[in-house]
Amino acid sequence: MRDGKPALVGALGGALLAVLIVFTAANTGLLPGDDHIRAYLLSHPELVDEMTQKMQIRQQDADAAKMAAAIKKIGMKTFFDPHIAFVTGPADAKKSVVEFYDYDCPYCRASLPAMKKFYEAHKNDTRFSFIEFPIPALHGPGADLAGLASLAARRQPDKYVALHFALMSQEGSIDQATIDAVAGKVGLDVDKLKMDMQDPVLAQTLAASKDLAHKVGIDGTPTFIFNGVAHPGMVEEGEIENLTKKT
Repeated sequence: MRDGKPALVGALGGALLAVLIVFTAANTGLLPGDDHIRAYLLSHPELVDEMTQKMQIRQQDADAAKMAAAIKKIGMKTFFDPHIAFVTGPADAKKSVVEFYDYDCPYCRASLPAMKKFYEAHKNDTRFSFIEFPIPALHGPGADLAGLASLAARRQPDKYVALHFALMSQEGSIDQATIDAVAGKVGLDVDKLKMDMQDPVLAQTLAASKDLAHKVGIDGTPTFIFNGVAHPGMVEEGEIENLTKKT
């Protein structure tokens, strides 16, 4: 699962409504055509679930195709632009992992063990791109605040990954006190971090990363791109290994 799916929810809501209209019409005798069709539908109400699931799969496939086309049009280099992403790993790596995330997103946090394990095992043979995509409407103002802290931490690059994983492992909404405590624990210069967080350039970077997500059709977190192929939703331990092998 993932957060922020207004378009999909709307589409599925419309699809479910259409299914319910058909069943209501059948139940009230308003469905035109063969009476056998009406009788069959009324005797198999479980078809509502089956039809809804099929419509959901079709919608997800359509969304995936649209996202794939957008990624191809934009080009993978865009996702490794250092003005938007924190990029690490060999430039000539055959494997690549992009993650759009929100530090206050429960599914991003649930993906942390898998992501951290894969990073530690492949940081020398895989190109990684970490891109902020906070969604304050879902998670509150702490989402943007944590995003700004993460961007500021890029100015202390040797500590960035440690801060990233530490922030992602927190429970509850992230506030400034949490950021200060975590930053100090992983070895950042906290005073410098807080000063850098006030730089208006960071707000522009945050806006640019959100704009990139929207251009590709990403509306929820986490969303991964493994070797150029999008994978919306959380990942479990071992899953990234399989996904990077398939693509």
